[in-house]
Amino acid sequence: MENLDLIVLRTLRDWRLQGKHAVLATVTRTWGASPRPVGSLMALCETGSVVGSVSGGCIEDDLITRFTNKDAFLNEKGQARRPQWDCYGLSADEAHRFGLPCGGTLELLLEFNPDAHALEQLVSQLEAGALVQRTVDLVSGAVALAPADRPSALAVTKFAMKAVFGPGYRMLLIGAGQLTEYLATMAAFSGFSVTVCDPRDEYRRGWSVPNVRFVEGMPDDAVYEMKPDQRTCVIALTHDPKLDDLALMEALVSPAFYVGAIGSRRNNTARRERLAEHFEVSGENLARLHGPVGIYIGSKTPSEIAISIMAEVVAAKNGIQRPDLDVAINKKKHEFEDAVPAMHMS
Repeated sequence: MENLDLIVLRTLRDWRLQGKHAVLATVTRTWGASPRPVGSLMALCETGSVVGSVSGGCIEDDLITRFTNKDAFLNEKGQARRPQWDCYGLSADEAHRFGLPCGGTLELLLEFNPDAHALEQLVSQLEAGALVQRTVDLVSGAVALAPADRPSALAVTKFAMKAVFGPGYRMLLIGAGQLTEYLATMAAFSGFSVTVCDPRDEYRRGWSVPNVRFVEGMPDDAVYEMKPDQRTCVIALTHDPKLDDLALMEALVSPAFYVGAIGSRRNNTARRERLAEHFEVSGENLARLHGPVGIYIGSKTPSEIAISIMAEVVAAKNGIQRPDLDVAINKKKHEFEDAVPAMHMS
């Protein structure tokens, strides 16, 4: 599944190149519970067509009602309006009206008739795999594009909004077994660009998951060539130290936001010892290794195990840190592993 931001920006570009009025809405701040995170995008055309989302639907309906009139996009001089702040859910009644949960409040920045050629330039750079910072002057509405060296959160001041756009999240899976098929499918559905590496002929011949890139080389070469960044995760799933360890020793010294490996606690302890002794992986980098991989849910089948892994990856991607819950989950996981050597813990 393609990066949602790119889909929104590409559609908005097409509308503007066709000469249609359009508005780009960006979630800039939230208070309380919010259906969509800061940085979420939605584009709305004068025809009422919408792409992307800033809420669960009710706010989109209100925006459509307000901006399907051409005059709503222009000032009294017939020029595109300057960027405008909009806030939904300031009162309990309004929060209920717009379907915002738990009295949440949502702040949007609306950009009217963004420049078509600037959008074309931005989309072209993103399609080429570049990381781009887009800065909006909140006084004039002018937009500037500049290369970015790393992903970063949306930044807003009284004078400018800066957003970094780039390639979507990537996942590299080592091993092409049945578990990988389930995990690759879930990851692709969740918006990840998925690559599977397995040098073994018997697994390569049986691979049939669509929209997933397959590479045949050695795992360490696959990691090196992928150049993991802060939007990349690497997961070793072969149970074969000769393959898994090669991938892990490269991934653990990269900026990848998540590195994991399948196996029991005993096997993962042995793996850490091997990586430290034979590959000189530092203790600091070994501390980044998730293993046994996945959140404990009592999973026993490949599909359930894939769910547990995907849940942990998404939590890491979203920066979720809940130490108390992690302690409870790990305790249950360890009890389960000691009692039942499940197929993914072998």
